[in-house]
Amino acid sequence: MTSESAHSSPVIETARRAKEAAAVLAPQPRTARDGALLAIADALVARTEEIVAANAGDVAKARAAGTGESLVDRLTLTPERVTAMAADVRDVVALPDPVGEVVRGSTLPNGLDLRQVRVPLGVVGIIYEARPNVTVDAAALCLKAGNAVLLRGSSSAYATNSVLVEVLRDAVASVGLPADVVQLVPGESRESVRELMRARGLVDVLIPRGGASLIRTVVEESTVPVIETGTGNCHVYVDEHADIDMALDILINSKAQRPSVCNAAETVLVHAGIAETFLPRALEALTQAGVVVHGDTAWQQAGPGLVAPATDEDWAAEYLSYDIAAAVVQDLDAAVAHIRRWSSGHTEAIVTTSQAAARRFTQLVDATTVAVNASTRFTDGSQFGFGAEIGISTQKLHARGPMGLPELTSTKYVVTGDGHTR
Repeated sequence: MTSESAHSSPVIETARRAKEAAAVLAPQPRTARDGALLAIADALVARTEEIVAANAGDVAKARAAGTGESLVDRLTLTPERVTAMAADVRDVVALPDPVGEVVRGSTLPNGLDLRQVRVPLGVVGIIYEARPNVTVDAAALCLKAGNAVLLRGSSSAYATNSVLVEVLRDAVASVGLPADVVQLVPGESRESVRELMRARGLVDVLIPRGGASLIRTVVEESTVPVIETGTGNCHVYVDEHADIDMALDILINSKAQRPSVCNAAETVLVHAGIAETFLPRALEALTQAGVVVHGDTAWQQAGPGLVAPATDEDWAAEYLSYDIAAAVVQDLDAAVAHIRRWSSGHTEAIVTTSQAAARRFTQLVDATTVAVNASTRFTDGSQFGFGAEIGISTQKLHARGPMGLPELTSTKYVVTGDGHTR
């Protein structure tokens, strides 16, 4: 469906309004955009009771539908969580403004002045799952970068998102900017998502945030350009020259510190030269952390009864749970070969005291982030010092890795002459 053929669609009309609002927002100075964000932060605090009441309805419906408690927790907003969202918006205000930054520039031999400058993307569509905090986070980051944003959360959070977007729109309008720079995509059906994905010419880019199925659907079906935020089948490779205590700390942190996120480790690979010493200690540490090991023959022999046999499904899995796949490999090159076959290209880590091994691993592994003697959990916009992120891109065009404010912009060339003709 194109924007021309769907002139009567509420989704397309929403996108049209967003495009008009984006044109008004783009030339606004930083003070105007930051003023809108500060108004949003204040409004969230002032209308906390209204937000939490709407959220309680969504939570009750989720529980009645038999939704698991971990998902219910991600859906739930408390007064403390709303206050934290407002604080996060204020943090975005303090970040450097990417709009207008000169990426490169020079005076050409013919005297023309050439500058490549950052400009807003325009209209950004965000398709995401249960967490309503994404509604505020995504809106704040898009506005800071001068973009209008179309928010399409899951139906499970529809009441919460409706109130949140109303709060955001009222706050933006209160400082004289078009309320339509923030809009909730109308409708709770999959058809509304499909229309958004086909609004090419009105929506400049789509960013899906969620599980593998959601991301795959958006990437495969969208005619709007997509920045693919990826699943995380992340590996920790323990090299022959690893410090065992360090390797255990990194493995447990990578897997068990927060297993439900995309930068958690899902597979551990161990060099055969260190396996006899490392495997028993690793099994003990993983078991104490509540992690179920799905291992190859070497791991099964190291802990009879403790290790489930690993299959290709395990090597491919993004568990997002207290499970980990485990294998012993003959050498670093075998570890790299395993990673090349099964990795989602998110984050891969090596633990080693050998500079040569670290250098070879970082050269051969193709991922957004390669960590040397550090947890996979550091692949995160705030941990990288970006202040915030819209997601972690696992593709290679436009943006790769944690996407901060600069990744929510494009560039244009400004050519200034003095009557120059070619």
